[in-house]
Amino acid sequence: MAVVRAVLGKWGEDLAVQHLEAAGYEVLSRNWRCREGEIDVVARAGSVLCFVEVKTRSGLAFGEPAEAVSWQKANRIRKLAGRWLAEHRPPGWSDLRFDVVAVVRAPEGPRVTHLEGAF
Repeated sequence: MAVVRAVLGKWGEDLAVQHLEAAGYEVLSRNWRCREGEIDVVARAGSVLCFVEVKTRSGLAFGEPAEAVSWQKANRIRKLAGRWLAEHRPPGWSDLRFDVVAVVRAPEGPRVTHLEGAF
């Protein structure tokens, strides 16, 4: 089961990155890890630095993927963003944003939803 979940998660993250790049985002980092956790994607849209949580589901039996980002998870990502910024200082950004990209593997094909400023 863990292997299936990992494969689904990687597929969703790959689709999320393709979606972001097609929308003009520059992906700066993927799966950045430290002791406290992981940030799925760090991307830049112009002068906005975006920390992106990707949630992928094989269906909607347990709700929309974005609903799985609890306030605890959002707080952890905010803290991780501070750690990422302490290690990386990309030039040219002036604002921060926290996004969620939700991916659903639907029978008619994948559905990707980008929630800008989700938390």
